[in-house]
Amino acid sequence: MNRRDFIKKTALAAAGASITPPISAMLTNTSSTKPTGNTSEQLSPTPTDGKRKVLLVNGSPRSDGNTFCMLKEIETQLQKHGVDSEIVQIGRKPVRMCINCGGCRQNGGKGCVFDDDAYSEVAQKIAESDALIVGTPVYYGQPNGGVLSLMQRLFYSSGRLVQNKPAAAVAVCRRGGATATLQTMNMMFEMMNMPVVTSQYWNIAYGAGKGEVKLDKEGMQTMRTLATNMAWLLEKIHAGGYTAPPRDERPEFMHFFR
Repeated sequence: MNRRDFIKKTALAAAGASITPPISAMLTNTSSTKPTGNTSEQLSPTPTDGKRKVLLVNGSPRSDGNTFCMLKEIETQLQKHGVDSEIVQIGRKPVRMCINCGGCRQNGGKGCVFDDDAYSEVAQKIAESDALIVGTPVYYGQPNGGVLSLMQRLFYSSGRLVQNKPAAAVAVCRRGGATATLQTMNMMFEMMNMPVVTSQYWNIAYGAGKGEVKLDKEGMQTMRTLATNMAWLLEKIHAGGYTAPPRDERPEFMHFFR
């Protein structure tokens, strides 16, 4: 199988779960214990109770830096709207990048063949959540390499877990590069049929020193508006029972040489 055929097969497998059946029909019980290794075969693509939950991923190696401050502001606002949330820290351990080995398509749907806590934990928690918000600092006009590698592996190997779930990215920078960072993150959401949640401005805030982002009044207000919009969208989506939009067509793939 050549590379193009492999990519097509992979994308079809990721999209297939969302073509006809309601997401609620694919529920399975999940373990409440912390996953170890490849546990994705037990994951369900949506939570099992009636209360909405948003997973917030802190893509910064700093557990209490400016990225965390933004996510905490969002979490506080979500709680005011009665939406559960959880902040997950990817930590400082190395996160492996996707090497396009195809192992995730050959191991019975168990997810990425790499065994690391960051992937396993986030995969488990997104399966139990209704929406996703990813926060990242800006490194040279781009997302943190660790969180970017993590999300690429998650979406590539377990795309069924995120299909149709609202998503947003937030970025913090000292001066510039935040808009390019947001664009990079949002491109992944758009390929997974995930509604991208907006705010009153681009989802960015400014700060250099630890906690300095709190001084950005507009940035913090942007985070609160994002949280309010997320809560509103989740309420509308789930108001009459959540079913995925019907999609009668499989994705078509072409390259630019024909």
